[in-house]
Amino acid sequence: MTTTTTNDVLLRAGQAGLFEGVRAVGVWRTGLLAAVTWLLLGAITLRWPNKEVGFSDWAYTDEFGYATIAVGVVLAVLALAGDRAGRIVHLLRPAGQWLVAAPLLLGVWEILTAKLGVLPSPFFAPPQSLIEVYSEDWSRLGISTAYSLRLLVHGFAAGGLVGFLVGATIGWSRVAGYWVHPVLRFLGPVPASALLPLAFFFAPSSYAAAVFLIALATAFPVAVLTWSGVASVNKSYYDVARTLGASEWFLILRVAIPAALPQVFVGLFMGLGAAFSVLVTAEMMGVKAGLGWYLQWSQGWAAYSNMYAALIVMAILCSSLITLLFKVRDRALSWQKGTVKW
Repeated sequence: MTTTTTNDVLLRAGQAGLFEGVRAVGVWRTGLLAAVTWLLLGAITLRWPNKEVGFSDWAYTDEFGYATIAVGVVLAVLALAGDRAGRIVHLLRPAGQWLVAAPLLLGVWEILTAKLGVLPSPFFAPPQSLIEVYSEDWSRLGISTAYSLRLLVHGFAAGGLVGFLVGATIGWSRVAGYWVHPVLRFLGPVPASALLPLAFFFAPSSYAAAVFLIALATAFPVAVLTWSGVASVNKSYYDVARTLGASEWFLILRVAIPAALPQVFVGLFMGLGAAFSVLVTAEMMGVKAGLGWYLQWSQGWAAYSNMYAALIVMAILCSSLITLLFKVRDRALSWQKGTVKW
């Protein structure tokens, strides 16, 4: 009877240990580490006095500190809840290491600028200065973002369409390839920004000149990749379609172009990066609004906090457009899923 009782106790102890192990597995350990780093950043921001350099203090220091503490508390709750938190933790887990690295980088930034003043003002500003810019100059920054987005969409759409048509034409027609391809190879590598003076001289407005330059920067990679995609289509596809009575337009629209679409999207991705670079240059030179204009205005007034805030907005805008283009590509090439690798 004693042996039975001992076995029951051991069995219960083993079950209890198993349940504790399951609970431990459910805790998000990386999230706990991230919570600690965010709380530490908040403590440094609030408890370590700022170094005064030519002004009383950096604004929004307390708000920045309390915000980081709030992030740390939320992460701690989610980390302790683990799998019981459901979809939120499932979405945050892949970014766990970045959630740890972000407060560490912000802490180094905060210490070198606001706390020690190693990075001199006004050329370098602490993270809380961005809060001041976004809260007090949001209207001007928002209008500049809207202008840049409109300009980018117009130039990118025009350049993408022209590049696609040119690439498909020289990839399909030998005559067009003979005459257009050498011109494309000769003028295409020339940077669009090098034609800035000519564009502003011949264009009826600075906006039209900026659209032309962005379209030119976009069209070249799209044309080259579209031409490569159309020219590399397997000839047996055309032979099969011709035996079934396909017309010339059917071969172009239903065989050549669909087979070349993966290459076309590669060109669009490359063109988007080039268009964004030309966008900033064009807005700095002649356009009266936009993120490029905002950057030049900030540098002219030595408002480097505004400049950093605009750079962050530009990075977010470019990343969002690339993500949107990925979504369009996945939707357009859904019929090739499993055969095309990216």
